[in-house]
Amino acid sequence: MESTRIVVKSILRTEKQSDLLPLNKYVFWVDNKANKLSIKRAVEDIYKVKVNEVNTLVVPGKAKRVRHAQGMTPEWKKAVVTLKKGDKIDVT
Repeated sequence: MESTRIVVKSILRTEKQSDLLPLNKYVFWVDNKANKLSIKRAVEDIYKVKVNEVNTLVVPGKAKRVRHAQGMTPEWKKAVVTLKKGDKIDVT
């Protein structure tokens, strides 16, 4: 991966993600081809924090229907990043 902005697309702000903030965990929408090491480097570079652990998962696409046409939403990858104690990312 050549650019950190290509690896990390955005930070996710949801109710479920806000429950992880006291545990110093943040959720990111990342590129489907990104691996844990490139995600760790990108988050450290963008937010100037130290990453302790990265967990990834692929969210499968959902079946959608518009009138008579049936299709799927694309699958996407998300990463749960645990920061070292004392580091924070401002999500506001």
